Amino acid sequence: MTEQTRTVIKRRSLLRSTTLVSSMTMLSRVLGFVRDIIIAHLFGASAAVDAFLVAFKIPNFMRRLFAEGAFSQAFVPILSEYQETKTPAEEKLFLSHIAGNLFSVLFLVTAIAVVATPIIVMIFAPGFLHDPTRYQLASYMLRITFPYLLFISMTAMAGAVLNTYDSFGVPAFTPVLLNVCLIVAALYFSPYFKQPVEALAWGVFIAGIVQLLFQLPFLYQKGLLVRPRINWRDKGVGRVLKLMLPALFGVSVAQINLLMDTLFASFLPVGSVSWLYFSDRLMNFPLGVFGVGIATVILPHLSRKAADKDDHAYSASLDWGIRLILLISIPAAIGLLILAGPLIATLFKNGQFSSHDVLMARKSLMAFALGVPAFMLIKIFASGFYARQDIKTPVKVGVIALVTNMLLNLILIKPFAHMGLALATTIAAYVNAGCLFYLLNRQGYFHRQKAWLRFGLQLLVASTALILWLLWQGGDMTQWLNWRISTRVIHLLYLVSTSMALFFASLWLTGIRYKDLISR
Repeated sequence: MTEQTRTVIKRRSLLRSTTLVSSMTMLSRVLGFVRDIIIAHLFGASAAVDAFLVAFKIPNFMRRLFAEGAFSQAFVPILSEYQETKTPAEEKLFLSHIAGNLFSVLFLVTAIAVVATPIIVMIFAPGFLHDPTRYQLASYMLRITFPYLLFISMTAMAGAVLNTYDSFGVPAFTPVLLNVCLIVAALYFSPYFKQPVEALAWGVFIAGIVQLLFQLPFLYQKGLLVRPRINWRDKGVGRVLKLMLPALFGVSVAQINLLMDTLFASFLPVGSVSWLYFSDRLMNFPLGVFGVGIATVILPHLSRKAADKDDHAYSASLDWGIRLILLISIPAAIGLLILAGPLIATLFKNGQFSSHDVLMARKSLMAFALGVPAFMLIKIFASGFYARQDIKTPVKVGVIALVTNMLLNLILIKPFAHMGLALATTIAAYVNAGCLFYLLNRQGYFHRQKAWLRFGLQLLVASTALILWLLWQGGDMTQWLNWRISTRVIHLLYLVSTSMALFFASLWLTGIRYKDLISR
């Protein structure tokens, strides 16, 4: 078997794995939209929802920062190296020590946080201090939601182990359970609470336990379920910590930026936190389904190539990931930008979510949409560094992006309110992605493959066709607000389906074929 044949087979495997992860994530995202539609219908963009979103965002942010962010990016390369160079007994001992140390730290952090919730809310949403209702409700619900960090972080570790052993479906499906728990809590249990939104906080708590229990049988089936043991002297644990500590900043800058948006939004009128949340959810649909899916699949592969010192295959895999991201992120950004109002009106305008809420959330979604390619490329570029256990470079870039975002928040919040916060996050994402790409090239980690000019022209033609079609068929915003829900749904499905068909037909007519995604 030739080297080229092996490469094609591997890329076909990567594409299949990416498709599996994206399909499972798609299911989760669809249920996530159902969840958000129900929340918008039952509670609207109210002070109570603002309080819940803060109480949910804080542990969720820390989960993305510590578990799926810094921990996974530091843990997977080391585990991949153990997989290549160590015995199964040594791997299990390493996993046992990692699990024990992670659980002990998370338990301590959770215990402290539950006691100090009023202080935490004051730090992350200082604007709530001027609104006792939101402040007290957020503090109370944070006591319920914060243990979610403990359960979901252990779940993320289990998922990282399964991903490293090329079992991608189970970790990708697991988030579905969070959405199911929140939907059940909102529909069936909220009427039993004095403050109905509190049911959502308990839904988050229960979801953390359910997600962890769901993955354990699959670890057992692969012989990877170990008893947690605390041992800080384990060399593998030390290497993970060495990589993880600086990565806390570098890998999750986008999440920190979004949390900064919440902090600044807490000073804006009631509903601002909710408008940013609903628009962020729509922006995160392509990012979560495709960007995270591709990054999840490619990181273990890149880590193994880095451990084998196969620089050519390593660079070729990065090139493959970048092209695939661009094929997805650019039409996604165009669609979200032009259809921002129709999307929000169709999904959320019902019950307590008013036309004013639609127009406000539309503004921030348009600003977020501009950043979709950057948000998705960061996932790939960062993986390129972390696979080589190079943590310092993304950290330095992350600091630059974070400072940029904070400065732009201060500049843009007064003239543009919550839309300015979203725009600041988008600009900071491009700063982050641009710096990472420049350094990947300068440090010799990435070398562009052939036919990039042709690929760029093909993408330009398809994108132009998509823009013209959506501008022609998109319709007037007043129409969308006045239409019945059934009319909005039918017209939106028509626009989405025809736009996808037009875009991919344009790619096909310009010469892009399926084999181009798996061949050199």
